[in-house]
Amino acid sequence: MCLIAFAIGASPRWPLVIAANRDEFLNRPTAPLARWTTDAGKEVISGRDLRAGGTWLGLSPGGRVAMLTNVREPHPVAGERSRGELVMRWLEGGMDAGQFMAQTDSALYGAFNLVLGDFQSSAWHWLSNQSDPDGGPVPGWQSCALKPGVYGLSNGALDTPWPKTRALKTALRQALDSDRQEDLQAGLWSALQDRQRPSDGQLPRTGVPLALERALSSVFVDFPEHGYGTRSSTVLVVSRASSSDDNHRHDVLIQEQTHLGPGGPVDASAQAAFHLHWSAAP
Repeated sequence: MCLIAFAIGASPRWPLVIAANRDEFLNRPTAPLARWTTDAGKEVISGRDLRAGGTWLGLSPGGRVAMLTNVREPHPVAGERSRGELVMRWLEGGMDAGQFMAQTDSALYGAFNLVLGDFQSSAWHWLSNQSDPDGGPVPGWQSCALKPGVYGLSNGALDTPWPKTRALKTALRQALDSDRQEDLQAGLWSALQDRQRPSDGQLPRTGVPLALERALSSVFVDFPEHGYGTRSSTVLVVSRASSSDDNHRHDVLIQEQTHLGPGGPVDASAQAAFHLHWSAAP
């Protein structure tokens, strides 16, 4: 996953909204969004990386959420373990963020950002094993608790103001003003398709070649000459249940669109949507 904008408690009508694009090599085998049971016997809803296992974004029926992005480095070092398993560890476990960090060796993984959430307890955290703009290693974890607000995450640290991160956050803020869920979703799907690249003067400087920096600078990445691009887009919306007397009950809708290669249309056969219900603490 290479770009995420998410709103936590930023709107009474929409207490949680996520809009995300996953960028990946086109030849990496992937299973689309589905409800499935893990080897540990836990039910989750997520896509799956069929090469290394794990996922980039997922949720549990009980209200746990995890989202992952890699950290862009000029000379990335592969970790001993797949970063995608970090998401699964959170979705399968019952630990809080502190326990998760205590039980996980961050040095075993390549550079990453990880957002861990528990909707029931309204506890959200950003974690990383990188601490500076040059991608220097951290002995242990860097983390912070997330207050209500709108956040953006790409391949730098949380809320690093890259143009595409700012653009998707702006679109999310505007969408939160929608009165109808259909309008909110339409605004986010449109924003996730944005292929506009900023000028060279606005590009981040992450140490990769300029041509690569340009290609990765748009919300929707279209880089066919490198066999790489946006593979899928995801929108998750949590709203207060309109048909229940329980004020703590919420409707959850997660949708995914799979793209037929960079620049290609949405694969109509690989669109998925799941409805479920979560309860929030009083």
